[in-house]
Formats: sequence, C-alpha cells, structure tokens
Amino acid sequence: MMTQIDPAGGTPLAFIRVAFLSVGVAGCGAFGPDREPPRMPSPGHYAADVQPAQLPLADGVAQQLTNAGRPIAQWWTLYQSDALNALVEEGLDKSPSLAAAQSTLQAAREGLRVQIGQSVIPSVDAGFSPTRQRALGIPTLPQQTFLENIFAAEVKTSYTFDFFGAAVLADRALARQVQLQAYQLESTRRALATNIVVATINAASLQEQVAATERLVALGEQRARQTTARYALGSASHDEMLAAEQDAANAAASLPTLRAQALAVRHAQAVLLGRTPDRAPVPLSLGELHLPDHVPVSVPTDLLHQRPDILAAEATVRATADEAGAATASMFPSLTLSASYGRGGFDWSTFTSPAGVIWSVAASLTQPLFHGGALVARKHQYAATYDAAVAQYKQTVLAAFKNVADTLVSLDEDANTLVQVERAAAAAGAAQRDTESRYTLGATTFYATLTAGQQYQIASVQYTRARAARLADTAALFESIGNPPPSRPRTSIATAAMAKGAVNR
Repeated sequence: MMTQIDPAGGTPLAFIRVAFLSVGVAGCGAFGPDREPPRMPSPGHYAADVQPAQLPLADGVAQQLTNAGRPIAQWWTLYQSDALNALVEEGLDKSPSLAAAQSTLQAAREGLRVQIGQSVIPSVDAGFSPTRQRALGIPTLPQQTFLENIFAAEVKTSYTFDFFGAAVLADRALARQVQLQAYQLESTRRALATNIVVATINAASLQEQVAATERLVALGEQRARQTTARYALGSASHDEMLAAEQDAANAAASLPTLRAQALAVRHAQAVLLGRTPDRAPVPLSLGELHLPDHVPVSVPTDLLHQRPDILAAEATVRATADEAGAATASMFPSLTLSASYGRGGFDWSTFTSPAGVIWSVAASLTQPLFHGGALVARKHQYAATYDAAVAQYKQTVLAAFKNVADTLVSLDEDANTLVQVERAAAAAGAAQRDTESRYTLGATTFYATLTAGQQYQIASVQYTRARAARLADTAALFESIGNPPPSRPRTSIATAAMAKGAVNR
C-alpha cells in the first residue's frame, strides 16, 4: 500500500524545535530568500482541448473521468484481478530498487540526526589518561632523569550559541533533503507499481499477439502451399505463387521478433518483482483484466499537493533557501562556551585528595573578518542554487501538467482507436464465417477461407494491441494523478522545526 512517509522520522524535528526554543532565535528567518515555492498558473483544464467527462464506448466500456476526483491509493485493484494484485504486492515487498530507496531514506534520516547532534545539542566527553613516563631533569640537579606517573580524569562540555541561526538553518536545510528523499521513495514506489501493472498488461497482450501471429503464419504457409498446387494445375499464375510465398515468409519473419519481445517483457516483469528472469510469472490473459470504468482526475491546484515529484521539487526549493540563509548567517558572530572538571595528580593519593581537583571555564566569541571572499562567494553560490531550484520547480509543475494532459489525450484516442479496430475485427470475423459457410456449401474455394482467416488474424492482433494500450494508458493516468491527500493535516517541516514566527514569509 502506498502511504505518505514522515520525511524525518520525528526525533530530529523534535531536536530542532527544542533547540530553537532554547536558543531563542527569532530572527534566523530573516536570512535567505523566500522559502515558499513560486505560485504557478492554474489552468482550467489540462489539454489544449477540453476533455470530455465520458470517453467513447469501446469494448463495452465507456470510461468516466471524474473531475476533481480523489486519487486512489491502490488503484491497481480496480482491474479486478487477484493475480495482478498479488504481483504488485510482491513487487512492493521484494523489489531491490525499492529496498535501496528505503535504505537511502533511512541513511538520510540518520545523517540528519548526526548533524543535529553535532550542531544543536551540547557535547559532553569524559576522559581518563593515566601516564607513566621518564623525563629529563634540570642539568644542575644531581639526578638527570625522573620517573613519574600522571593520573588525569575529567569531563568536558562545550556549546556554541547560534544567535543568528546559521547551524539551525543548515539543519533545517538537511531536514528538507530528508523530505526530498522521502518523496523520491514515494516516486519509486508509485513507478514500481505502475511498471508492474504495465508489464503484466504487455505480457498478456504479447502472449495473445504471438498466438494470433502463429495462426496467421500457419494460414500463410497453408495458403502458399495451396497457391503452389494451383500453379502446378494451371489455375494460378506464377506471380500469384510468388506473392503467396512472400506473404508467408514475411508473416513468419515477424514471429521471432514478437516472441523475443514477449520474453523480454516477462524478464523485465520478473526483475520488477525481485525474481530472476527464469522465474518469470506465467502471463495473464487480457480477459482477466477489467478496464476501470471510473478514473479520478484532480484539478491542477490539487495536483501540486499530490504528485511526489512536485513535492520533492518544493522540498528542494525550501532546502536551498535554508542553505542560502545559513550561508548568510555564518557571516555573523558566534559564541562558544566550554567547561571541564576532573581530577589529576602524580600519584593516587593526590588524585583522590581535594588537591587533585582540576577545572576550566572558557568563552570564545568569533566574528569572521576576512576569508578571501570565500563567505561572500558561498552566499552567492547558494543564492544561485536557490534560483536553479525555483526554475526546476516551475519546470517540474509544467511537466506534470503535460504528463496528465498527454495521458488524457492518449486515453481518449485509445477509445477512438479501439472503436474502429473492434469494428474492423468484427467485420473480419464475419467475413471469415461467411467465407467458411460458403465453402461448406461449395460456393467458394478453400483457398478463399485461408485468405479470410489471415485477414481475421491480422485484425485480431490489432484489436489486442488496442485493448492493451487502453489498459496501460489507464494505469499511466492513475500514476500521473499522484497520491490521495493524507487523512490528517500534514505538518510541514518548517512548522515542526521552529518556533512560531521564525519562518521568513
């Protein structure tokens, strides 16, 4: 099941919130560009032409496009095939590519915890260092060397006050990167489910195409033999014999390529499921897959909050804005406090006595003055990165709109194509039956039945391809709409990471 993923796993965000409240950085949001993604146009419809709410009736189904519909999480179940459902669930459970994306997300979360622990939480270290050494003495003393023991144990702590929010902005930028990884995982999950469904449809389609082509080849060979026999009897010309031979050879030549395509699709399907190619599942039949008769189509404004690729681009905009803010904040002063407490001595008695107490307290205020232009250059670097992220966000949104528009057009034209192909197949089937009936009555030759049979098998191949294209494009439309909105209000990283009012608007 496709579910929304908490980008940071909860704990790091709580760390950031505590850090902000404790340090009291109210002005860190003043650094850096606007963290909100740019506003995008909201078209009234996706394609250049307004898409009808109901697609043409084809193969007994007239699909309904539900405008402003809610996306369906497990949309593949609408194909009403338990076998297909089992394949998708197997792929989501065992696919190595999905497992790699999950591990990448977990690594990003742990990296966020590492950075927060190093930059926001005070560090505390304990050390014990017993030493025995032989050292040189003063030349004027009778004893030239001394043998001594040193015992030292202390606890050290330090903390840097991030008054201008450089560290916190850097942590927030990394949290955005974790969010980006989460959306990329969701994109991988959705793409995997779609690829499994499409591969299953293509495997079923190619299996039926191979079977129809094999029948076509058999009819072609039989027709070629009949024409050769007729030529020997003088009832067919030499050109007719050669044409029949050429047709049979051409049909037979198309079969190996089709078989190779069918096996390649099955091998790809096995890999998607986490299997080796030799364990590819047996192809389903197209009759086992029922075309969903209702398909939700979200309005463009909702699409911005449903597609993982758009949400990932939005997270990138926010991350680069925080990085630019951190680069600016790092040019301001920072204060580091450190302290240590412990015991030391040259023998155990001194170590354990009040005389062995050792401690230190220190403060360090740092203001960058001159770094050869590196700080300014880094600020400009992240500003340019932010501009690139904004442009990429706009391009991602436009590409998403185009993806939905193209899929809607393809689905509409698939129905139109299937209407005509179904019509042609019905006519070819009727012609074959009529020819066979006439042959039975002696009104035509057996040769004519072979020709009619060939025409019907060619029409059957086209019909199978059209049905498969409609099924596959329906899956593509489900995938292009994105995820259903979460059942509970989503808390953004900005809200969870910082105190109210700290975000720059």
